[in-house]
Amino acid sequence: MEIIAWFIAALALAGLELAVGEFTLLMLGGGALAASGMAVLETPLWAQVLTFALVSLGLLFFIKPLLRRRMQVPLALDTSTGALVGHRAEVIEPVTEGGGQIKLDGTIWSAATVDPHAEYNAGEYVTVVRIDGPVAIVWKET
Repeated sequence: MEIIAWFIAALALAGLELAVGEFTLLMLGGGALAASGMAVLETPLWAQVLTFALVSLGLLFFIKPLLRRRMQVPLALDTSTGALVGHRAEVIEPVTEGGGQIKLDGTIWSAATVDPHAEYNAGEYVTVVRIDGPVAIVWKET
């Protein structure tokens, strides 16, 4: 009988989650499902309740944050030049402090180095540190 009670609780919590949508009731439903599994093994009621509590807390504190992060949608698509910061680019013409060219996100950009003594040759890959107008400021980690 305990098996059915835990299973119905799991289904009810999962069903209520559809109305709420914040994953809390779903995590509790997972705990109830684990307790139902313990009831199948004919463990005492205190072990089933303990299983429900531990699994629910584990799901709430470890899985729920991962799900929320995964389900969050960015507010807007960033199409500004700032979105290119951190991207890798291929050097087309040697890049120095004075200038050069890179292929960044499928387009050709003027580029300059962060380090005044650095020079990056054609074929090397660099990372965009910032965008100053039409010039990408790049850096290559050694």
